[in-house]
Parts: sequence; C-alpha cells; structure tokens
Amino acid sequence: MRTSLCLLTTLLLCYHHAIHGASLQAQKGPNCRTRPTDILFIIDSSRSVRPSEFEQVKVFLSQVIESLDVGFNATRVGLVNYASTVKNEFSLKTHKAKAALLQAVKKVQPLSTGTMTGLAIQYAMNNAFTESEGARLKSPGINKVAIIVTDGRPQDAVKDISARARESGLEIYAIGVGRVDKNTLRQIASEPLDEHVDYVESYSLIEKLSKKFQEAFCVTADLCSTGDHDCEQICVSTPGSYTCACRDGFTLNEDGKTCNTCGASAVDLVFLIDGSKSVRPENFELVKQFINQIVESMDVGDARAHVGLVQYSSSVRQEFPLGRYSSKKDIKSAVKKMSYMERGTMTGQALQYLVDNSFAISSGGRPAVPKVGIVFTDGRSQDYINDAAVRAKELGYKMFAVGVGNAVEEELRMIASEPVAEHSFYTADFKAMKEIGKKLQMKICVEENPCECESIVKFQTKVEGLIQQLTKKIEAVSKKLAALENKITV
Repeated sequence: MRTSLCLLTTLLLCYHHAIHGASLQAQKGPNCRTRPTDILFIIDSSRSVRPSEFEQVKVFLSQVIESLDVGFNATRVGLVNYASTVKNEFSLKTHKAKAALLQAVKKVQPLSTGTMTGLAIQYAMNNAFTESEGARLKSPGINKVAIIVTDGRPQDAVKDISARARESGLEIYAIGVGRVDKNTLRQIASEPLDEHVDYVESYSLIEKLSKKFQEAFCVTADLCSTGDHDCEQICVSTPGSYTCACRDGFTLNEDGKTCNTCGASAVDLVFLIDGSKSVRPENFELVKQFINQIVESMDVGDARAHVGLVQYSSSVRQEFPLGRYSSKKDIKSAVKKMSYMERGTMTGQALQYLVDNSFAISSGGRPAVPKVGIVFTDGRSQDYINDAAVRAKELGYKMFAVGVGNAVEEELRMIASEPVAEHSFYTADFKAMKEIGKKLQMKICVEENPCECESIVKFQTKVEGLIQQLTKKIEAVSKKLAALENKITV
C-alpha cells in the first residue's frame, strides 16, 4: 500500500506541475524577441556625476542589455563615454555575446571633467555609427538608436548637430537627471518628444526607466501576450491588433477599453492629490488625466458611485465634495478645471483632513456605504503621516497609495491598506501613471456582500466542477494502482 501511495503522490505532483507549468506559460505568452538594432549608449560622466551615481547608470545599462537579443545578426551594442572629451568604450562590432557586453559595462570608469554633449553626438554620427565600427548602414530594416544619459547643461551646442544626426537616420532618446537643462533634452531627442525624452529627479531612480527601453525594443505579433494594450480586463488578439472584452458581470464602457467595475454597487471614493511645486504644471495635467481615467471606469450615479476630490500642498483644499456631481461628464469636467496649488507637501495634514471631513455626512458621505481613498504624491511628506494613515484604516476606509518620482515607498506602504502590495503603487515616470490607473480600476470597487456577486458565484461553481473532475480522476488512478498492485502481489 505504501508503494501505491508513493506512486499516487508522484502522479499527482506530475499532474500539478503540468497544469501549473501550462498556466505560467499561458500567462507569459510567447517570449518577447527584440528586433535587430544597432544601439549606442552615450553616457555623461562629467565631474557632476558622482562615482556612486555612475555605478547606478551602469546598472541601468546592464538591465536594458539583459533584455536584448544580442548577436552579430541580432542586436549590436556600443558604448561612448564622454565629459570634456569622448572615449569609445566599445564599438558596435566589439562584443557578439551578452555576457561579454555586461562584463565590459562593469569595467567602464567615469572621466570626471566637463560636459561636451554636442561633441559626443558628433562622434556618434561620424565615428560610432560607421560600417568600420560595426554599424549596418546597408540594412535599412535595422534601426540605428542612440540613448543619451546626461545630468547637466552642455558646454557646447547640441541643437544643430542633433538635427543632423536625426537627419542621418539616428533615432535618439534623451534621458535627463537632476538639474539637467530640459530644453537641451528636447533639442537632442527624436519626435515624438513624449516618447523620446525622459527625466528622473536623481540617479537612484534611473533603473526604473529600464522597463521602458526593454519594451521599446520588443517585437511580437501578439500584442495581448506582451501587455502592450489598453484593455482593462480581457484582451482578444487579432492579426496585428486587438479588441477588449470584460469578465462575466462587467460591461464594456464607451471607450472600448475599460469595464464598469463596480456595477450597480454604491461606493464613496475620494481622491487626495498632491499639488506641490515639485509636481510641475505639465505633470499636474497628467495627474488630472489619471483621475479621469479611473472615473471613466466607474458607474457614477445617485445610488451608485460618488466621487470627491481634495488637493493639498502646504494647505488642504477641497475641490468638490462627494455627491456634488452625479455624472461622469460633470466630474471629469470639474477635474479638468482644477488649478494647481504649487507649494509644499503636507501629506499628513491632508490625510487628517480626509479622516475628519471627506467622508463626513456634511461632505456627502453616505452611512453604510464603503469608503475608498486614493492618495497621490510625488515626494517626501514635510509632516508626520503615521497617525492619520492608521486612523483612516481603523475607520474602515480602503486606502490606496500612488507614488511617482521622489515619492518615498515607505510612506506609501504606511498609507496603503493591507495587503500593502495590492494597495500601494510606484513609478518613476508620470507618463507611466496610466498603467497604474488600469490596475486601480479593477481594485477600487468594494462589494457590500461579495458572496452575492454573480461573477464570484459563477467562478465558485466552475471551481467546484473542476474539483469534482479532479476527484474522479484521482479515484480512477487509485483503482488502477490497486489493480496493478494486486497483479504484482499475485
């Protein structure tokens, strides 16, 4: 009998791994291939870049290289290091294997002099992207890409030489750090600028841009499998494109992408938005788009979802209370009209306002209706947040924390409800907030009685059916094993 039990256990483990492995493969989809490309990194190592910061740049380079299909007939990678002079660390033809590239990156040292960005771009165009250095100029299907990382104002002109480089066929990405001159980044980069210009507050955040470049060089026919789509719930692949659908119990909104996540259930939702000066006007507009993206997915109405909006900086300002607007159109219009406060970052004071006022009956809060707070911030709070954050959760509010740029992840975790991993979100780039918005759309709905939710009942029924099928299979296997054991015994 012990032999039978052992065999049965082995079979079940094999069955589990087969099913689990297939599930993981389905989630991953086909492996992402990177299109053959000639990529040149142009790295500023002037004296303003500290040695520890230069190491962080090297980590960023390595992360991007790790995602590439490196090879003589695939992607070739070169690296130019510059300060007052230009140093060719390795050319496009030097390394044909990823491991060799990564080792070469580790050995690069900063030059620690001036900032001659224009000279570096000229070198790239006249030297690095030549056939003698490994560039595939006679292959028009192979992109020529330059990725420039800089943290200061150049000591030479970049506008004309960058224009000539782009005219020669180079696609240029410009990454700025810290006190970089943003106008310089725009003069360097290819169009569209919002896809080719990136900025981070410090070198400690530059690694977070690696995902963008990993995705930029990824090529696949199945957009759904890579997540390169705008569908909130279900992506349905079509040749070269996709359509969106929703799970049982949800309906597709007019935008054809988001789903009505809360159905007819009631919820009081308040946005608590950081309007401090570090956000900057252009990013504040992206924050407003983020709010309206979430509003669009909700079923707003008198007996359904109510939305309120509070902005804070050095002080707190209620933009509109819960229930003032009873349609998505009116809420989104009010959000668009919100003016930017542009001062400090008193997140603790704002959380206390949320606890004391935002969900009060006098501010439109409804008794016995679930309460949800979404807190957005881009920096460290200038006051103490813990007491108010704890109190909000003690009152039963479902709290989400969204951080961008210099936001402190420890503070986000302090604000967020449990489990923290499902209620706390961070991105280095304001442009990536749309992806966070997609995740929030599926999480903000709070059912008063989840057991009555039709979609959950359907899911439970399906699971029970699968368990019964598996039980029958186990019984059948057990009978066969018992019969086999009897034959062996005889």
